[in-house]
Amino acid sequence: MSEEHFYKAKVVWTGNEGAGTSAYKAYSRAHEISGDGGKATIFGSADPIYRGDAARYNPEELVVAALSGCHMLWYLHLCADAGVVVVDYRDESIGKLMVAADGNGKFAEVTISPRVTITNNSDAELASELHHKAHEFCFIANSMNFPVYFNPTIVFESEKAAAN
Repeated sequence: MSEEHFYKAKVVWTGNEGAGTSAYKAYSRAHEISGDGGKATIFGSADPIYRGDAARYNPEELVVAALSGCHMLWYLHLCADAGVVVVDYRDESIGKLMVAADGNGKFAEVTISPRVTITNNSDAELASELHHKAHEFCFIANSMNFPVYFNPTIVFESEKAAAN
């Protein structure tokens, strides 16, 4: 049986500085992303190289974050089902964007690099294998037209404690 789910996002440009888009340098790239249910607003902009505000998230960062978050949520689900107890999960993903001379660009790849801490009695090999399964199930990764790689590190709780 197939299911359909719909997701809404509201994006409002807040960067009219009085002259609208009368010139490329006449407006801010500021915008706000919101959703239903009283969720916190995400303050967005363009990348600073495109006259954006570095203090705000840009769409490219949000793509990388969506891939990272989707992978993490599937991974935690699969670990819980398999008896692998995760006590800490941190990821620093990176996306590579290629821009042509005419300004047209696209992502070439994203690499997810989670550092996962598991309890001492959990199976590290299984914990590592579950990243492959999480990758297969990730809705966002399955929707992309560029490769999404993952490079996990698995550590035991006792190793993390010894390192601190």
